[in-house]
Amino acid sequence: MSHPVTMSPGSRCRAVSHCRPSLTGLFFGIALGILCAPSVVAATAVSNLSEKPNIVFILADDLGWGELGCYGQEKIRTPNIDRLASQGMRFTQHYSGAPVCAPARNVLMTGLHLGHAEIRGNRQAVKGGEGQQPISDGALTIAEVLKGAGYATGAVGKWGLGPVGSFGDPNRQGFDLFFGYNCQAVAHSYFPPHLWRNSEKIIINPNPVPGHFRQPEGEVRLEDWQGETYAPDLIEAEAVKFIEQHRSRPFFLYCAFIEPHVAMQPPKRLVDSYPVEWDPEPYRGQSSYLPHPRPRAGYAAMITSLDEHVGMVLTTLKKHGLEQNTIVIFTSDNGTTHRTKDTVFGVGGVDATFFNSTRELRGFKGSVYEGGIRVPLIVRWPGKVRAGGTTDFSSYFPDHFATLCDVLKLAPTGPRDGISLLPVWLGQPKPARNPMVWVFPEYGGQVCVRLGDLKAVRQGLATREPGPWELYDIAKDPAEEKDVAAEHPEIIKRVEQILREQMNDNSLFPVRVPGVNS
Repeated sequence: MSHPVTMSPGSRCRAVSHCRPSLTGLFFGIALGILCAPSVVAATAVSNLSEKPNIVFILADDLGWGELGCYGQEKIRTPNIDRLASQGMRFTQHYSGAPVCAPARNVLMTGLHLGHAEIRGNRQAVKGGEGQQPISDGALTIAEVLKGAGYATGAVGKWGLGPVGSFGDPNRQGFDLFFGYNCQAVAHSYFPPHLWRNSEKIIINPNPVPGHFRQPEGEVRLEDWQGETYAPDLIEAEAVKFIEQHRSRPFFLYCAFIEPHVAMQPPKRLVDSYPVEWDPEPYRGQSSYLPHPRPRAGYAAMITSLDEHVGMVLTTLKKHGLEQNTIVIFTSDNGTTHRTKDTVFGVGGVDATFFNSTRELRGFKGSVYEGGIRVPLIVRWPGKVRAGGTTDFSSYFPDHFATLCDVLKLAPTGPRDGISLLPVWLGQPKPARNPMVWVFPEYGGQVCVRLGDLKAVRQGLATREPGPWELYDIAKDPAEEKDVAAEHPEIIKRVEQILREQMNDNSLFPVRVPGVNS
């Protein structure tokens, strides 16, 4: 087996005071808060470094709202994540920043919603090249802020915000260490040719396994799609190593694990642990990605494999006596893999219906309906966050930036898109919730605004005939079955005004909304 080569991080720490344009918002009573604009955060260090909590942020890839035991899953084993939930707080109305990978990660890293984010969709930096469209040199990430506050910063897993050497390189965006997949497309295979340690390409599979292939006929064999070196094992080992190397100082570890994103290539031992009766027929790659002889067992195994990675991280924290002073946050970048129209199997062989992956929520990955953007969120901070707690407070990815700044008393020097969830964590009176905004150019072009319990959606914005506004009362109708837009024209007017204030022009990822910016 190949092993990663040790290399000294070559990152540089930029100043965390950047100039950004400020947008003036309007106050709407229903919004329960101000309309916010991009943020600037000054890293004002806490006086005693030993008092700073470590931060471990774990991001799953395409994990559905209902695919964990602690969120109602009945078939897939997730004991470590379920235990984490029992030791911390579980959010039942938490949302990703976007319905697909790269923009969700952009929102998470910068705290800017999709109306203000530089990256609104999945786009390669260079056609045929490795790496996605990079965030700019002026982008301010949470890693930069924490680094400026004295934290060691590490990222393992999948990046997707700029090729090695670009302004979006994680080493240029506040991370001392990056190890894993720089490019999302390479991450379609669990047995890729290489991973990256900072700027060094580490060859791990001289004979890599592709992430896409169709097999219309013949026996589908699991071993035909297994390689020599399983990338997730190396990523897990690097996470453990980072914790051990930095256990004597405050650290921020971003674990962007790649499960359960297809292709479906989990360890055979985990596939074999699920019932044979689940899979009367193989998946032949007809909906893209790789064939699998037991696709339902294979998908469950992917999630259980993710759970094992989380368990190893938690075990390492406990081993070194770091549990009490470490905040652990677990979530997913978007909803579960979407279905296809012509087969029982969804993309990559995922059968979301069999697992009830969305728990009856509407939509899947790529959609701004609930099933595409509502994701699990678990927060554990022993002695601060009540064990076994649950909240239905609505929140989304921009809030994590604001929350971590609040935890460390880092002073904001301007307005921001997210709000601090620290009062929710600590069981204090809930903060005012500002509007939550999504501006997504892909999958036909979509926008979404949530105001209190009301959620406005508009589809087909990239088509010749954009769809009408839809409005749902999420508290009463989480499945988004009853459109009440006709009953509330005043709310639609407010939503359009919010978008006028909250949606920047973006030449790379344009979105035109009739009555708003066209």
